Amino acid sequence: MQTSITLAGVLVAGSAILVGQYSADAVPGGGDDGGVAGALGADVIVGALPAIAKYGSVGGTAAYALATTSCNIGDEVLDWYANNNDHPVIPQNMYVVRDGRLEQIGMSWLKHGFCALQQSLCGACQPAGGGCPPLLGVGCSDPYSASLNGQQSNLGPRSLINAVTGIFPYPWGGFPPAQSTIGRRIQVQLDDLDPGLNGGARYFAEGMYISKQDSAAGNSWNNASYREFNVGSFSGGSYNLSLVGPTYQQKPAIFAWQQVHNDVDVNSIEIPDDGIFHVGSRASDNGDGTWRYSYVVYNLTSDLSGASLSISKAADAVVTNVGFHDIDYHSGEPYDNTDWASEVGKDAVTWSNGTTYAENPDANALRWNTAYTFWFDSSTPPVEGTIELGLFKNGESVTTTGFVPAGAPPIAGDYDNNGCVNGSDLAYALAYWGGPEGDLNGDGTTDGYEIAIVLANWGDGGCGG
Repeated sequence: MQTSITLAGVLVAGSAILVGQYSADAVPGGGDDGGVAGALGADVIVGALPAIAKYGSVGGTAAYALATTSCNIGDEVLDWYANNNDHPVIPQNMYVVRDGRLEQIGMSWLKHGFCALQQSLCGACQPAGGGCPPLLGVGCSDPYSASLNGQQSNLGPRSLINAVTGIFPYPWGGFPPAQSTIGRRIQVQLDDLDPGLNGGARYFAEGMYISKQDSAAGNSWNNASYREFNVGSFSGGSYNLSLVGPTYQQKPAIFAWQQVHNDVDVNSIEIPDDGIFHVGSRASDNGDGTWRYSYVVYNLTSDLSGASLSISKAADAVVTNVGFHDIDYHSGEPYDNTDWASEVGKDAVTWSNGTTYAENPDANALRWNTAYTFWFDSSTPPVEGTIELGLFKNGESVTTTGFVPAGAPPIAGDYDNNGCVNGSDLAYALAYWGGPEGDLNGDGTTDGYEIAIVLANWGDGGCGG
């Protein structure tokens, strides 16, 4: 099976509505660029990312947590019961844009919701009860502080969640106790934040809510939001971080890459009966006759997950400097963190985790709410071409389009198209003499001009005489 569906193609403009007046420090989502406005049924989004807490570091790994304010922008009350699986779970991530590409540098376990205040960040609130009831009313918002989202005892593993359905076992168990300071929280390597090692970098935080009601209503497109943060001074074993600018509601952080570099192309893939991937591509001129190709694949909600990425290329495009970046699971999650291997073939550059789900269900797959980054240099400029994503759990593939290496431009005078100009091409020019077949300047005749081109380009392509 191969499927290519853009997000814009499945949105119904008439059903996209904004609820009330959004906070001045948030940018509402909507349209075909990753955000989807409110719809029928319960629809939980991240309305704001208002704060960051830090917890020091252990062995070069720092720990943080994000504050998240949820909003129910749907038209049904959302369940928020603490002692079963009828509540949302909240993952948190961090990213950096550096060297022209986006990389995920931090991820947390999942905060489990326990009750919901009935506030009005996203518009008029119809409270579902007084105080902090186990429901979030229509139009209402609920703030979780960074300290609550960083409370280790209430952080559960990602590996138990099916992001397509929002269903998970509760209570969960069988995992080791949280490591002091950094366990289960957003873990980030200090080197990824060090200003001395990351000049010009820009940083982004991302929060997301997963709820089985939201999933059942078909409203999981818009569950992630992002916001930029700055890296400040170093104290207490880690860097001080400060949020800047608005929260970009209903958009995952892959769109921050497009915010920083407006030549980034992002396409979205819906997997039928599964979830959503966003695939970003960028091609930039290195200024030395080569081009840098960068790709980010972000799995928003797919349970099938990703197992390989293949970028089509022209056969004569020379590829070098192939790279890969993922994010490590931690704190007892069962998944293998082995990097994907790369292979440069005649017609494609491919990365793969090298195994099947049947062989190892805990292999390093691109799972939900996670981004992997890929890159290489090529000798040729970009054209639009095919990007193929292999799926982990069923072994099938889906496709979209993006920037890929074109073929090398033809060499003037290379009549036999073998990549070099030599005696065989001179023979062709002489054989075509006086006729139109060998014409290079559009005058309809093969004559001394064509012989001069062959001689001027003699040896081009590195073939000599």
